[in-house]
Amino acid sequence: MPSDMQPQDPERGFELLSRVHYGRVATSMRALPFLASARHIVANGRLLLRMHRGYGYHLACVGSVVAYGADNLGETEPGHDRQWSVQCVGTCEQVEPTTAELELFGPTPHYADGELFDPVYLRVDPQLMTVHELRGGATRMAGACPSSRR
Repeated sequence: MPSDMQPQDPERGFELLSRVHYGRVATSMRALPFLASARHIVANGRLLLRMHRGYGYHLACVGSVVAYGADNLGETEPGHDRQWSVQCVGTCEQVEPTTAELELFGPTPHYADGELFDPVYLRVDPQLMTVHELRGGATRMAGACPSSRR
C-alpha cells in the first residue's frame, strides 16, 4: 500500500453504495476464503445486509471481521464512462432492523434456490473503506470482444 495513501471519505463510499442494491460479503469459513452475495442498505453510517438464513452463510460472518464490496463495473449503458468500486472492512453482527430500515430493503425474495427465503440481517461497522473510481474511456457493449475489433 502506498505510504501517501489518504483515508477514503466514508460519505462518498456510502453515497456510491446507495446506488446499487447488491454486493458481496467476504469472510473465512473453515479457514478458507468465502464469498457470498447480499442485499445491502446504508443506514446511520452503517452497512446493513440481508441474506438467506437457509444457506447458513451468516454464521461465518457474525462476530467476525468481514469485507463487503459492491460496484457498478458491469454497467453497459450507452455513454456510461464512470465505473467505481467500494470495499468496507469491519466487524459484523446480527441485528433486527427497524421498520424504516426494512422499508429501505424493499420486499424480500420469495424463494432462494427453491426454498422459502428466510431473511437474516447483519450490520457491518466499517473501520476501513476504500473507493476506486475509473473515469474516461468507453465501456464496451455486452458481447463485444476485443479480438473482433480490427
